[in-house]
Amino acid sequence: MDTLSYKTISANKATAQKEWVVVDATDLVLGRMGSKVAKLLRGKYKPSYTPHVDCGDNVIIINAEKVQLTGMKWTDRVYLRHTGYPGGQREITPAKLMAKSPEKLIKKVVKGMLPKNKLGAQLLGNLYVFAGAEHDKEAQQPKTIDLNALK
Repeated sequence: MDTLSYKTISANKATAQKEWVVVDATDLVLGRMGSKVAKLLRGKYKPSYTPHVDCGDNVIIINAEKVQLTGMKWTDRVYLRHTGYPGGQREITPAKLMAKSPEKLIKKVVKGMLPKNKLGAQLLGNLYVFAGAEHDKEAQQPKTIDLNALK
């Protein structure tokens, strides 16, 4: 057997096959949707997945205000941040964040599931979230996918 014919293919920026996909967040559970979207952004559903390269898809999420949380998480879960000043710890619940901006809630959840490095920040730039059913990315001709069909 010729072992040279079995080389591992490593994708790079030029050879990555990036697509545009639309995800409808209506009645999807926030965390489960977020983990699948993070996998799409990283490219883990593709056979040419390479951990250190942005080879994932560009994801458009519509109907962000219709996402669901199970149990009492709307009020019991607390997101903390710090302003940098003494006594500057601030907290917000998902219900308050959803009332303020549904886009920020989904971006916060997906960001927590991406790598904490330069690549993770770059991948988060491939995520576009819209509160309503319309989006301004029709020129890219995105295809609609069903997240429930993905593992």
